[in-house]
Amino acid sequence: MLQIAHIRENRDQVVKALAKRNIDAAADVDAAIRLDEQRRATQVELDTILAESNKLSRDIGELMRNGEKAKAAILKEKTVSLKERSKELSEKLDGFTHDLQQKLYTLPNTPAAIVPEGKSADDNITVFQTGDIPTLHEGALPHWDLAKKYDIIDFELGVKISGAGFPVYKGKGAKLQRALITYFLDKNTAAGYEEFQVPHLVNEASGYGTGQLPDKEGQMYHVTADDLYLIPTAEVPVTNLWRDVILPESELPVLATGYTPCFRREAGSYGAHVRGLNRLHQFDKVEIVRIEHPDRSYEALDGMVEHVKGILDELKLPYRVLRLCGGDMGFASALTYDFEVFSTAQDRWLEISSVSNFETFQSNRLKLRFRDKEGKNHLAHTLNGSSLALPRVLAGILENYQTPEGIVIPEVLRPYTGFDIID
Repeated sequence: MLQIAHIRENRDQVVKALAKRNIDAAADVDAAIRLDEQRRATQVELDTILAESNKLSRDIGELMRNGEKAKAAILKEKTVSLKERSKELSEKLDGFTHDLQQKLYTLPNTPAAIVPEGKSADDNITVFQTGDIPTLHEGALPHWDLAKKYDIIDFELGVKISGAGFPVYKGKGAKLQRALITYFLDKNTAAGYEEFQVPHLVNEASGYGTGQLPDKEGQMYHVTADDLYLIPTAEVPVTNLWRDVILPESELPVLATGYTPCFRREAGSYGAHVRGLNRLHQFDKVEIVRIEHPDRSYEALDGMVEHVKGILDELKLPYRVLRLCGGDMGFASALTYDFEVFSTAQDRWLEISSVSNFETFQSNRLKLRFRDKEGKNHLAHTLNGSSLALPRVLAGILENYQTPEGIVIPEVLRPYTGFDIID
């Protein structure tokens, strides 16, 4: 959530920055500023009345001690009037505060200066690309046909149990999935990330804390009876571990990783481009989260990018890194890098990771702060990345490693799978 003081003091810059997202935010920004002015004016009036009421209480006490009950009675009548007015102002203040909060919730983060302008994924900038795209044998298949041929993923069985977008992994497919999860976690913990196992359902406050609510409310599964949400990513519960926390500066940075299933409604997603593992309602993902000092968060973001690159290098998959344009960035992000693996059988790039710096956008919602050596509190910067999302990584492995004899397992995964080939 953008800080109202920053909006108030930098109105034109905020509107200009949000225009990079192809949003005309002038009306909403001005509405937030007006609400803030009303809130602050009401607070001043309320503080004045409360101060006057406190003074009268002291004066009444003094008069009573001096036996001047008549004068004290006059002042008591005045305090009654002040209490009524202070109650009115308190209710008014609560209303302005609530309305301001709701307005701020609708404003996305302002993009960083290096974010390119653009309206869609077509305007993203490739900043890195590596790996040779393999030449597949005649008769090579996309992953959904390979899954059926080798009986390792059953999409129809998932439809029977739950519906489309809920695959069942079987045999060596299940073992390969588990191998990838363990491998990703091992790489992350070796890099200094502490592993957490977290709940897969979160409350509304957690959804608001990381910015999924209210922006992505329609894409989240909502357990209405308990008012809980199935998590769309481990980012939500992991980052919320530090909601309402003040960290000593000496404890920064905080590095966390976790594996969870993820649940997304993906409403409106149809067609061949979402076939098989390309777009699911339930999928597995390993996430990395960092809480950083503002002075070091972009250096940390670069480090996260290099970390994910190292994993893909070991998997020996052809991939590229994109800097997302303003029109393609997530609601809470200030800067995002996407990783894409090339699917040779589908002849297209598949997104497998996003690594983002949210600056203070999430921490302002979370009230996540750190205390410096002088005892002053500051909002921390939060970052997160997929390390990695499994479905499209698995799709890339199945398609790019297929041979006439079967699907060869990447060498780095063989100690985890216990087999070298799916045949």
